Amino acid sequence: MKTINQKDIPFTVDHVGSFLRPERLKIARKGFTSGDITKEQLRVVEDEEIEKLVEQEKRVGLYGITDGELRRSFWHLDFLEHLNGVEGYVPEEGYNQQFHGKAAPSYNIRVTDRISFNKNHPFLEDFAFLKDKVENDENAIAKTSVPSPNMILRQELLANNGSSRIRQMYPDLSEFYHDLAQTYKDVIKAYYEKGCRYLQFDDTNWAFLADADKRKEMQESGINPTSVAQICRDIINEALEDKPEDLVLTTHICRGNHASSWLFSGGYEPIAKELFATNYDGFFLEYDSDRAGDFAPLRYWNNKDSKIVLGLVTSKFPELENKEEIKKRIQEATEYVPLENLSISPQCGFASTEEGNQLTEKEQWEKINLLQEVAAEVWGN
Repeated sequence: MKTINQKDIPFTVDHVGSFLRPERLKIARKGFTSGDITKEQLRVVEDEEIEKLVEQEKRVGLYGITDGELRRSFWHLDFLEHLNGVEGYVPEEGYNQQFHGKAAPSYNIRVTDRISFNKNHPFLEDFAFLKDKVENDENAIAKTSVPSPNMILRQELLANNGSSRIRQMYPDLSEFYHDLAQTYKDVIKAYYEKGCRYLQFDDTNWAFLADADKRKEMQESGINPTSVAQICRDIINEALEDKPEDLVLTTHICRGNHASSWLFSGGYEPIAKELFATNYDGFFLEYDSDRAGDFAPLRYWNNKDSKIVLGLVTSKFPELENKEEIKKRIQEATEYVPLENLSISPQCGFASTEEGNQLTEKEQWEKINLLQEVAAEVWGN
C-alpha cells in the first residue's frame, strides 16, 4: 500500500475529477428541479452517492480522490456564479460556444460588479464533506477542482469579442486582471484552510487561444492572442504567489467536453511558451486524438519540480485504447520530459456536465483499470 507523499502528486495514474452521474442521482436532481423533493433530500442522495464513489475510486487504485463533481451541473459555471460580482443567467442565444456535437445547455455567467471571493462559497462545504470521507485513509488524499480565473477573462473579453460591458466596470483592464488574481489567491487560501492539499484549476481558455479558427477571429477583432496568453500567464502566477508549499496545485487544459463532443482543436504550440511559464505543480494535457497535436511543445516545459500528465486515454468513448500504443506514446514523450516527471490519466473528466459522456459506468472504470495496467508495466507500480 502507498502512503501519500506530496512529491507523488500528480500520481502516476491520476484523473481530472468528474465521473458519470449514477442514475439514482439523475432522478433525484430531476425531482428537485420539478419540486417533488427538497434541496435537503437531494443533498442526502448526493452524499450517499459520493460516499459510494469514493470507495469505488479506492477500489480501482486511485490515490487522488474526488467527489466526481456529482453536485455540479457544469464543471465551471456552478463555481463561478457563486463568486462576488458574478451571476449565472440563461442567455437567449444559447451557450456562447458551439460544440462539435450536441449543444451545451443554455446557461452561462456574466460579471455584474467588481469580482472578489465569496467567503461563504458553497463549494467549501462540499470539499469538507469529501475530506471527511477520505482523511482517515493514509493511502488517499482529497482532490478538488475549480475553474481557472482565465475562464472569466475568456467569457468577458474573448468569447464576446472584446465586450465593452466589462470595460464599463473596469475602464483599466489591468484592475480586472488583478481582481481575478486576488480572487483566486483567496480561493487557494480558503481551500487550504479547509484542509485541501491537492487543488486543480480547470482551463479551456488555453485551448481557445491555441485553436487556429479562434485565433483568426480574435485577430480580426483586434485582439492579439499571444498578448492574451501572456496576460493569462501573469494572472495565474499572481494568483499562485502565496501558495503554501505543502499544497499541490495543478491545471487541466481541456478542448471542451460535453456529451462526448468538443469545442476546440489544435496543438499546444501557439501557447506552450506562456503555459509552461505558469508556476503550476502539474499539467494535465489532452493527448487522446490528433486534435491535440504532437509532443514537441513540451520542449518549453522547464520546471523540473512539476509533472506532465499525459491524457492518452479518451473519456469520450467506450472503446479501450491499445496498451502497447499508449506505452509507445509515453516513450515518445520522454524525448522532452523524463519518465519520472510523467504521469497518465484520462484526457478529461467523464462528465464535465451532468449529462455525462457516451459510455457506461462499467466502461468508465475499465478506462481507469487500463491506465493502471499500463503504469504497472511502464513505471513498475
